[in-house]
Amino acid sequence: MVYNQVLDQTKLPQHILSISLNILLLIGQTKDPDQINILAELKYINNKTNPTPMKIALIGCGFIGEFIAQAIADKKVDAELLIIMDRHKEKTENVSRLFTTPPKTAKDIDDILHSEAELVIEAASISAVKLFAMDILKSKKNLMTMSTGAYADPDFYEKIKETAKENKVKVYLPSGAVGGLDALRSASNDRIKEVTLETTKHPKSLQGAPYLVENKIHLEEIHKKTTIFEGNAAEAIRGFPANVNVAVALALAGIGVEKTKVRIIADPEVKQNIHKISVSGKFGEFRFNVKNLPSPQNPKTSYLAALSAVATLQKIISPVKIA
Repeated sequence: MVYNQVLDQTKLPQHILSISLNILLLIGQTKDPDQINILAELKYINNKTNPTPMKIALIGCGFIGEFIAQAIADKKVDAELLIIMDRHKEKTENVSRLFTTPPKTAKDIDDILHSEAELVIEAASISAVKLFAMDILKSKKNLMTMSTGAYADPDFYEKIKETAKENKVKVYLPSGAVGGLDALRSASNDRIKEVTLETTKHPKSLQGAPYLVENKIHLEEIHKKTTIFEGNAAEAIRGFPANVNVAVALALAGIGVEKTKVRIIADPEVKQNIHKISVSGKFGEFRFNVKNLPSPQNPKTSYLAALSAVATLQKIISPVKIA
């Protein structure tokens, strides 16, 4: 480890090196790879010696982002929201108002990359993950992404895993609006025959989906329960990028985006988002049904997805991990 080399070379006590981290940070940012590694090692020792609330950066201040911020402000999570970013000024202002000492508002992603944040939470969009994830990991910061659909691209997913490994950081993917991922991960250690997700939503929750536009499907003409899509998870997330991140989460936990089957149903009679998961394999089979309420602010997002984000953050920070 670079830190051990520094310790051997300087012969300084551990606590002096921990203090040195703060001095180095005051001096300014360095672009030298060896110095960056030394800073990372010093920061690790400093945090182990003097534990403080985890420093968080937040990209996206919509419903889920604001929900996470509220949990931090209410002390439900032992963390400090250090810096926030959103394209819409009013959304960052809404989040800032939750705090006595408001977080800094980033002008661009560089402000986050050069901040002291230890974990960056993405709660914006698939495109935000594609744009920023690599640079975040290369800046030695852990990453939690809500827009799991970004990983439907196998090449991108592999690059994310390689970059995280190279930089000794982690990527966290909350379960979102479904359950059963733990059982699916367990089952994937042997042969899985089939994974199917059936999602039923009110038509207004599906408005603006590219698949509907391309296929000239008019939601206002749907007056009864209607299947509007059948395909695999990769096709589903391309056609409904704001609606079925859960399909990609299932695929990553199970048999992949090409083999995971997805059916999307529009039903003007339902008031909940309904997800039915069916899995069969050498272990046997299981079914998992979830009925959850859509967010009042954004009907495309399930309330359970926001709860899942906070639960994942709590798990990251907690010294006890429940598998």
